[in-house]
Amino acid sequence: MQFFFEVLIGGLLSGVLYALVALGFVLIYKASGVFNFAQGAMVFFAALTFVGFRELLPGLTGLDPEGALVFWMAFVLALGAMIVLGILTEKIVLRPLVNQPHITLFMATIGLTFLVEGIAQGIWGANVRGLSLGIADEPVEWIMDSANMLVSKFDLFAAALAGVLVASLALFFQYTKVGRALRAVADDHQAALSIGIPLQQIWAIVWAVAGFVALVAGLIWGARSGVQFALTFTALKALPVLILGGFTSVPGAIVGGLIIGASEKLAEVYIGPFVGGGIEGWFPYMLALAFLLVRPEGLFGERHIDRV
Repeated sequence: MQFFFEVLIGGLLSGVLYALVALGFVLIYKASGVFNFAQGAMVFFAALTFVGFRELLPGLTGLDPEGALVFWMAFVLALGAMIVLGILTEKIVLRPLVNQPHITLFMATIGLTFLVEGIAQGIWGANVRGLSLGIADEPVEWIMDSANMLVSKFDLFAAALAGVLVASLALFFQYTKVGRALRAVADDHQAALSIGIPLQQIWAIVWAVAGFVALVAGLIWGARSGVQFALTFTALKALPVLILGGFTSVPGAIVGGLIIGASEKLAEVYIGPFVGGGIEGWFPYMLALAFLLVRPEGLFGERHIDRV
Protein backbone atom coordinates (compact mmCIF):
# COMPACT_ATOMS: atom_id res chain seq x y z
CA MET A 1 0.00 0.00 0.00
CA GLN A 2 2.89 2.34 0.75
CA PHE A 3 4.33 1.78 -2.72
CA PHE A 4 0.89 2.40 -4.24
CA PHE A 5 0.69 5.83 -2.60
CA GLU A 6 4.23 6.63 -3.71
CA VAL A 7 3.30 5.86 -7.32
CA LEU A 8 0.02 7.74 -6.97
CA ILE A 9 1.69 10.88 -5.60
CA GLY A 10 4.25 10.81 -8.40
CA GLY A 11 1.43 10.56 -10.93
CA LEU A 12 -0.52 13.44 -9.37
CA LEU A 13 2.57 15.65 -9.41
CA SER A 14 3.09 14.88 -13.10
CA GLY A 15 -0.59 15.54 -13.68
CA VAL A 16 -0.25 19.12 -12.43
CA LEU A 17 2.39 19.70 -15.12
CA TYR A 18 0.07 18.26 -17.76
CA ALA A 19 -2.62 20.65 -16.50
CA LEU A 20 -0.23 23.57 -16.94
CA VAL A 21 0.27 22.75 -20.63
CA ALA A 22 -3.47 22.19 -21.09
CA LEU A 23 -4.19 25.58 -19.55
CA GLY A 24 -2.65 27.34 -22.55
CA PHE A 25 -5.10 25.55 -24.85
CA VAL A 26 -8.06 26.34 -22.57
CA LEU A 27 -7.34 30.07 -22.38
CA ILE A 28 -7.21 30.54 -26.15
CA TYR A 29 -10.09 28.18 -26.95
CA LYS A 30 -12.26 29.79 -24.28
CA ALA A 31 -11.72 33.29 -25.65
CA SER A 32 -11.74 32.69 -29.39
CA GLY A 33 -12.92 29.16 -30.10
CA VAL A 34 -9.54 28.35 -31.67
CA PHE A 35 -7.74 25.11 -30.88
CA ASN A 36 -4.17 26.39 -30.79
CA PHE A 37 -2.14 23.52 -32.20
CA ALA A 38 0.95 25.75 -31.87
CA GLN A 39 0.91 25.69 -28.06
CA GLY A 40 3.61 23.01 -27.98
CA ALA A 41 5.78 25.06 -30.33
CA MET A 42 5.27 28.07 -28.04
CA VAL A 43 6.53 25.99 -25.10
CA PHE A 44 9.63 25.06 -27.11
CA PHE A 45 10.16 28.67 -28.28
CA ALA A 46 9.86 29.97 -24.71
CA ALA A 47 12.32 27.50 -23.20
CA LEU A 48 14.85 27.95 -26.02
CA THR A 49 14.59 31.74 -25.83
CA PHE A 50 15.15 31.70 -22.07
CA VAL A 51 18.22 29.47 -22.38
CA GLY A 52 19.52 31.55 -25.28
CA PHE A 53 19.30 34.79 -23.30
CA ARG A 54 20.81 33.09 -20.25
CA GLU A 55 23.82 32.08 -22.34
CA LEU A 56 24.09 35.47 -24.06
CA LEU A 57 23.73 37.85 -21.10
CA PRO A 58 26.92 36.95 -19.15
CA GLY A 59 29.06 37.86 -22.19
CA LEU A 60 27.27 41.19 -22.59
CA THR A 61 27.08 42.18 -18.92
CA GLY A 62 29.99 40.34 -17.28
CA LEU A 63 27.61 38.85 -14.68
CA ASP A 64 27.87 35.37 -13.17
CA PRO A 65 26.21 32.92 -15.60
CA GLU A 66 24.75 30.95 -12.68
CA GLY A 67 23.67 34.01 -10.72
CA ALA A 68 20.11 34.91 -9.86
CA LEU A 69 20.35 38.24 -11.67
CA VAL A 70 21.12 36.60 -15.01
CA PHE A 71 18.29 34.12 -14.44
CA TRP A 72 15.69 36.82 -13.83
CA MET A 73 16.97 39.04 -16.62
CA ALA A 74 16.67 36.11 -19.02
CA PHE A 75 13.20 35.33 -17.64
CA VAL A 76 11.98 38.91 -18.17
CA LEU A 77 13.41 39.04 -21.70
CA ALA A 78 11.91 35.66 -22.58
CA LEU A 79 8.58 36.75 -21.11
CA GLY A 80 8.68 39.89 -23.24
CA ALA A 81 9.41 37.78 -26.31
CA MET A 82 6.46 35.48 -25.55
CA ILE A 83 4.09 38.40 -25.03
CA VAL A 84 5.19 39.92 -28.34
CA LEU A 85 4.81 36.53 -30.05
CA GLY A 86 1.31 36.10 -28.64
CA ILE A 87 0.16 39.59 -29.63
CA LEU A 88 1.64 39.32 -33.14
CA THR A 89 0.02 35.92 -33.59
CA GLU A 90 -3.38 37.37 -32.72
CA LYS A 91 -2.93 40.46 -34.92
CA ILE A 92 -1.27 38.93 -37.99
CA VAL A 93 -2.46 35.33 -38.12
CA LEU A 94 -5.87 35.10 -36.44
CA ARG A 95 -7.47 38.54 -36.65
CA PRO A 96 -7.75 38.42 -40.46
CA LEU A 97 -9.49 35.03 -40.10
CA VAL A 98 -12.26 36.18 -37.75
CA ASN A 99 -15.64 34.60 -38.65
CA GLN A 100 -13.94 32.00 -40.82
CA PRO A 101 -14.75 28.28 -40.31
CA HIS A 102 -13.04 26.68 -37.31
CA ILE A 103 -11.11 24.31 -39.56
CA THR A 104 -9.50 27.33 -41.25
CA LEU A 105 -8.32 28.69 -37.90
CA PHE A 106 -7.08 25.25 -36.88
CA MET A 107 -5.07 24.90 -40.09
CA ALA A 108 -3.61 28.36 -39.49
CA THR A 109 -2.30 27.27 -36.07
CA ILE A 110 -0.74 24.18 -37.67
CA GLY A 111 1.16 26.44 -40.05
CA LEU A 112 2.05 28.68 -37.12
CA THR A 113 3.55 25.65 -35.37
CA PHE A 114 6.18 25.13 -38.08
CA LEU A 115 6.85 28.85 -38.32
CA VAL A 116 7.49 29.24 -34.58
CA GLU A 117 9.66 26.12 -34.49
CA GLY A 118 11.71 27.39 -37.41
CA ILE A 119 12.14 30.87 -35.94
CA ALA A 120 13.25 29.47 -32.57
CA GLN A 121 15.87 27.16 -34.06
CA GLY A 122 16.94 29.76 -36.62
CA ILE A 123 17.75 32.27 -33.87
CA TRP A 124 19.12 30.04 -31.11
CA GLY A 125 20.19 26.86 -32.91
CA ALA A 126 18.91 23.29 -32.71
CA ASN A 127 21.34 21.81 -30.18
CA VAL A 128 19.97 20.17 -27.03
CA ARG A 129 20.61 22.40 -24.03
CA GLY A 130 20.49 21.72 -20.32
CA LEU A 131 18.42 23.88 -18.02
CA SER A 132 18.80 24.10 -14.25
CA LEU A 133 16.33 25.82 -11.96
CA GLY A 134 18.46 25.23 -8.86
CA ILE A 135 16.21 22.45 -7.53
CA ALA A 136 17.82 19.04 -7.25
CA ASP A 137 15.91 16.00 -8.52
CA GLU A 138 16.33 14.02 -5.30
CA PRO A 139 13.98 12.64 -2.63
CA VAL A 140 12.55 14.95 0.04
CA GLU A 141 14.33 13.79 3.18
CA TRP A 142 11.58 14.40 5.74
CA ILE A 143 9.01 12.55 3.63
CA MET A 144 11.42 9.67 3.16
CA ASP A 145 12.20 9.56 6.89
CA SER A 146 8.62 9.88 8.15
CA ALA A 147 6.66 7.95 5.49
CA ASN A 148 9.43 5.96 3.79
CA MET A 149 8.29 7.22 0.38
CA LEU A 150 10.42 8.67 -2.42
CA VAL A 151 9.00 12.02 -3.53
CA SER A 152 11.24 14.16 -5.74
CA LYS A 153 12.07 17.70 -4.61
CA PHE A 154 11.94 18.90 -8.20
CA ASP A 155 8.56 17.27 -8.87
CA LEU A 156 7.16 18.79 -5.68
CA PHE A 157 8.53 22.24 -6.55
CA ALA A 158 7.30 22.05 -10.15
CA ALA A 159 3.84 20.89 -9.10
CA ALA A 160 3.58 23.63 -6.47
CA LEU A 161 4.66 26.30 -8.97
CA ALA A 162 2.25 25.03 -11.61
CA GLY A 163 -0.55 24.76 -9.05
CA VAL A 164 -0.05 28.34 -7.86
CA LEU A 165 -0.02 29.60 -11.46
CA VAL A 166 -3.16 27.68 -12.42
CA ALA A 167 -4.99 28.82 -9.27
CA SER A 168 -3.92 32.43 -9.80
CA LEU A 169 -5.14 32.46 -13.38
CA ALA A 170 -8.40 30.82 -12.36
CA LEU A 171 -8.99 33.56 -9.76
CA PHE A 172 -7.88 36.26 -12.20
CA PHE A 173 -10.36 35.23 -14.86
CA GLN A 174 -13.10 34.64 -12.32
CA TYR A 175 -13.00 37.88 -10.34
CA THR A 176 -11.31 40.60 -12.41
CA LYS A 177 -12.80 42.90 -15.01
CA VAL A 178 -10.70 41.30 -17.74
CA GLY A 179 -11.84 37.87 -16.60
CA ARG A 180 -15.50 38.84 -16.76
CA ALA A 181 -14.94 40.30 -20.21
CA LEU A 182 -13.27 37.06 -21.27
CA ARG A 183 -16.26 35.02 -20.12
CA ALA A 184 -18.59 37.34 -22.00
CA VAL A 185 -16.50 36.99 -25.16
CA ALA A 186 -16.44 33.21 -24.75
CA ASP A 187 -20.23 33.05 -24.44
CA ASP A 188 -21.09 35.27 -27.42
CA HIS A 189 -18.69 37.41 -29.49
CA GLN A 190 -21.37 39.56 -31.05
CA ALA A 191 -23.15 40.21 -27.75
CA ALA A 192 -19.82 41.15 -26.14
CA LEU A 193 -19.12 43.64 -28.92
CA SER A 194 -22.61 45.13 -28.60
CA ILE A 195 -22.00 46.08 -24.96
CA GLY A 196 -18.65 47.69 -25.67
CA ILE A 197 -16.18 44.92 -24.80
CA PRO A 198 -13.03 45.39 -26.96
CA LEU A 199 -12.91 41.95 -28.54
CA GLN A 200 -9.50 42.27 -30.19
CA GLN A 201 -7.94 43.67 -27.02
CA ILE A 202 -9.27 40.72 -24.99
CA TRP A 203 -7.87 38.28 -27.54
CA ALA A 204 -4.47 39.98 -27.41
CA ILE A 205 -4.44 39.72 -23.59
CA VAL A 206 -5.37 36.04 -23.71
CA TRP A 207 -2.63 35.24 -26.23
CA ALA A 208 -0.10 37.14 -24.11
CA VAL A 209 -1.16 35.19 -21.01
CA ALA A 210 -0.92 31.95 -22.99
CA GLY A 211 2.64 32.97 -23.88
CA PHE A 212 3.44 33.42 -20.18
CA VAL A 213 1.96 29.99 -19.40
CA ALA A 214 4.05 28.50 -22.22
CA LEU A 215 7.20 30.06 -20.71
CA VAL A 216 6.58 28.57 -17.26
CA ALA A 217 5.73 25.19 -18.81
CA GLY A 218 8.84 25.37 -20.99
CA LEU A 219 11.10 26.06 -18.01
CA ILE A 220 9.69 23.18 -16.00
CA TRP A 221 9.67 20.63 -18.80
CA GLY A 222 13.02 21.88 -20.09
CA ALA A 223 14.60 21.43 -16.66
CA ARG A 224 13.18 17.91 -16.49
CA SER A 225 14.12 16.61 -19.95
CA GLY A 226 16.38 19.22 -21.53
CA VAL A 227 15.54 22.05 -23.93
CA GLN A 228 15.08 20.25 -27.22
CA PHE A 229 12.68 19.89 -30.13
CA ALA A 230 10.83 17.11 -28.27
CA LEU A 231 9.29 19.82 -26.06
CA THR A 232 6.89 20.53 -28.92
CA PHE A 233 5.25 17.16 -28.20
CA THR A 234 4.15 18.30 -24.75
CA ALA A 235 1.05 19.54 -26.56
CA LEU A 236 0.11 15.93 -27.24
CA LYS A 237 0.24 15.24 -23.50
CA ALA A 238 -2.42 17.88 -23.01
CA LEU A 239 -4.96 16.38 -25.41
CA PRO A 240 -6.29 13.66 -23.07
CA VAL A 241 -6.40 16.26 -20.27
CA LEU A 242 -8.54 18.55 -22.42
CA ILE A 243 -10.88 15.74 -23.44
CA LEU A 244 -11.47 14.73 -19.83
CA GLY A 245 -11.71 18.20 -18.33
CA GLY A 246 -13.37 20.09 -21.15
CA PHE A 247 -11.89 22.56 -23.64
CA THR A 248 -13.36 25.65 -21.96
CA SER A 249 -12.78 24.97 -18.27
CA VAL A 250 -9.77 26.00 -16.19
CA PRO A 251 -10.86 23.74 -13.25
CA GLY A 252 -11.37 21.01 -15.83
CA ALA A 253 -7.74 21.32 -16.93
CA ILE A 254 -6.65 20.81 -13.32
CA VAL A 255 -8.89 17.82 -12.64
CA GLY A 256 -8.18 16.28 -16.04
CA GLY A 257 -4.44 16.65 -15.50
CA LEU A 258 -4.60 14.93 -12.12
CA ILE A 259 -6.66 12.05 -13.52
CA ILE A 260 -4.39 11.54 -16.52
CA GLY A 261 -1.18 11.83 -14.47
CA ALA A 262 -2.31 9.40 -11.78
CA SER A 263 -3.82 6.84 -14.19
CA GLU A 264 -0.77 6.98 -16.47
CA LYS A 265 1.66 6.28 -13.63
CA LEU A 266 -0.48 3.56 -12.05
CA ALA A 267 -0.98 1.86 -15.42
CA GLU A 268 2.76 1.99 -16.10
CA VAL A 269 3.60 0.27 -12.81
CA TYR A 270 0.74 -2.20 -12.40
CA ILE A 271 -0.38 -2.98 -15.98
CA GLY A 272 2.80 -2.30 -17.93
CA PRO A 273 4.57 -5.56 -16.99
CA PHE A 274 1.66 -7.58 -18.43
CA VAL A 275 1.53 -5.80 -21.80
CA GLY A 276 5.24 -5.50 -22.49
CA GLY A 277 5.80 -1.91 -21.33
CA GLY A 278 5.22 1.36 -23.12
CA ILE A 279 1.69 1.62 -21.79
CA GLU A 280 2.30 5.15 -20.50
CA GLY A 281 2.48 6.27 -24.14
CA TRP A 282 -1.00 5.13 -25.19
CA PHE A 283 -3.04 4.53 -22.03
CA PRO A 284 -4.04 8.23 -21.53
CA TYR A 285 -5.39 8.34 -25.08
CA MET A 286 -7.32 5.10 -24.62
CA LEU A 287 -8.81 6.54 -21.41
CA ALA A 288 -9.72 9.76 -23.22
CA LEU A 289 -11.32 7.81 -26.08
CA ALA A 290 -13.42 5.80 -23.65
CA PHE A 291 -14.44 9.02 -21.90
CA LEU A 292 -15.53 10.56 -25.21
CA LEU A 293 -18.11 7.80 -25.59
CA VAL A 294 -19.66 8.64 -22.22
CA ARG A 295 -19.32 12.42 -21.89
CA PRO A 296 -17.85 14.00 -25.05
CA GLU A 297 -18.03 17.56 -23.67
CA GLY A 298 -15.73 16.68 -20.74
CA LEU A 299 -16.30 16.75 -16.99
CA PHE A 300 -16.69 20.53 -16.83
CA GLY A 301 -17.72 21.25 -20.41
CA GLU A 302 -21.11 22.48 -21.47
CA ARG A 303 -23.44 19.87 -22.92
CA HIS A 304 -24.93 20.86 -26.26
CA ILE A 305 -28.19 19.25 -27.25
CA ASP A 306 -29.14 19.36 -30.91
CA ARG A 307 -32.81 19.98 -31.45
CA VAL A 308 -34.53 18.66 -34.54
